[in-house]
Amino acid sequence: MKKDIRNRADIQQLIDAFYTRVRSDETIGYLFNDVAKVNWEQHLPRMYDFWENILFQTASFKGNPMVAHMQLHQLSPLNAAHFDRWLLLFKATVDELFEGDMAELIKQRALSIATMMRIKVLTANDPKSII
Repeated sequence: MKKDIRNRADIQQLIDAFYTRVRSDETIGYLFNDVAKVNWEQHLPRMYDFWENILFQTASFKGNPMVAHMQLHQLSPLNAAHFDRWLLLFKATVDELFEGDMAELIKQRALSIATMMRIKVLTANDPKSII
């Protein structure tokens, strides 16, 4: 039986496994590797803070993810398939590693975040593009 997400160490395990998948993914990997040229040593701790705050309200995250994604969209247009793939990989990683109330909550929050990002980023220039 898998355990539930209980603390920052669990968040780190989840995020490390998720971004390992993302980096090698044919659909979205290039956005991180080639377009954004993510500095993983800086990005991963920010993502730990982000998701720890999402689940445990730690107030540890500082930043504006929406702005970062709008900037990425300007460099290389995002589309609905990118958001769908991100969400599929996130949920699959959670399900592979964890089960329980917090695991379900983080998947619900990921859906909400992906939906809001998709709507705001994609409709900024073309209201018909969220489909």
